[in-house]
Amino acid sequence: MMALAVDVTRFEGVPMAPPDPILGVSEAFKADTNDLKLNLGVGAYRTEELQPYVLNVVKKAEKLMLEKGENKEYLPIEGLAAFNKATAELLFGADNPVIKDGRVATLQSLSGTGSLRLAAAFIQRYFPEAKVLISSPTWGNHKNIFNDARVPWSEYRYYDPKTVGLDFEGMIADIEAAPEGSFVLLHGCAHNPTGIDPTPEQWEKIADVIQEKKHMPFFDVAYQGFASGSLDEDAFSVRLFVKRGLEVFVAQSYSKNLGLYAERIGAINVVCSAPEVADRVKSQLKRLARPMYSNPPIHGARIVANVVGDPTMFGEWKQEMEEMAGRIKNVRQKLYDSLSAKDKSGKDWSYILRQIGMFSYTGLNKTQSDNMTDKWHVYMTKDGRISLAGLSLAKCDYLADAIIDSFHNVN
Repeated sequence: MMALAVDVTRFEGVPMAPPDPILGVSEAFKADTNDLKLNLGVGAYRTEELQPYVLNVVKKAEKLMLEKGENKEYLPIEGLAAFNKATAELLFGADNPVIKDGRVATLQSLSGTGSLRLAAAFIQRYFPEAKVLISSPTWGNHKNIFNDARVPWSEYRYYDPKTVGLDFEGMIADIEAAPEGSFVLLHGCAHNPTGIDPTPEQWEKIADVIQEKKHMPFFDVAYQGFASGSLDEDAFSVRLFVKRGLEVFVAQSYSKNLGLYAERIGAINVVCSAPEVADRVKSQLKRLARPMYSNPPIHGARIVANVVGDPTMFGEWKQEMEEMAGRIKNVRQKLYDSLSAKDKSGKDWSYILRQIGMFSYTGLNKTQSDNMTDKWHVYMTKDGRISLAGLSLAKCDYLADAIIDSFHNVN
């Protein structure tokens, strides 16, 4: 009787889920015993020795927190007030009228993913007929988030495989053709996975079309300060739209720029037309957050608030961001130099230099990417994306050999 009960399951209809296309890369990497192996799949910063890096300013902030003996009480649903103030000011600029006028609804949330998911739930509840436009390609989790929130989406053209660049005309045409009032998901800087960003002039045109069509811009800002090394430069696109008087959604993450990957610290910001609108929006975001996760974690929020709130630590953080961004730029340049020197076919690899941020879109297809892993032990996503943050200068020549072989010898 007992054996029979164990053999019968109510979960017979539950299939095995496929491996996560990004996190599954790390699992495969760990199982590989080859000394030459490289993990260029996950977007996490590594030192030149390819080791995880905890920022010195984070260690300093945590030491101060320990000395203060702060408690572990629940935060309010909206999160730590000092964090919410700091994160909105970093994003929009402390002197921005939307900050001074109280027109921004900000909720601390569970990094970028949680912030996007909370906003998706808001869209589903209050804009049930609206569709979200997502770039093709985009970060692997974007579609999952909107699918699970039951928000319909479609794609707009973004990547041009012929130039390994931006299909700007296609992007504009698709945004223009979308039903009026659509939500347009935009990468604030360092587009993931391509590393291809619009120019300032192109951002102006994108804003024109979104404004004309009465669309709602929805920015995913995961790399502020980490792409160019400048917090202000990387916030250009968001501030441009806000300056035009548009209402805007912005999801933020501190995983990359402060290295707080495991702290799950981020925020959802909604710029509204008036303070009373912001109050209503915030109240409903809180209402949605309560049954999802009740309230956010405190540790990462205190780190961000302490670093931004202390002029000395804030300066140290900006310096460390510049150093991290600088290392990635150096690796990008070295990889381009190695490809150009080793490849005798005359192929132009300069698109590598035109990309920005921690990722590079190599132009390799799935079969070629499989060759990178199977033959060269280079682990990457199957769309040809590599994380330059996981590459060292010393490994650039080896990676160049792998890319050249895969590009020219694998159909």
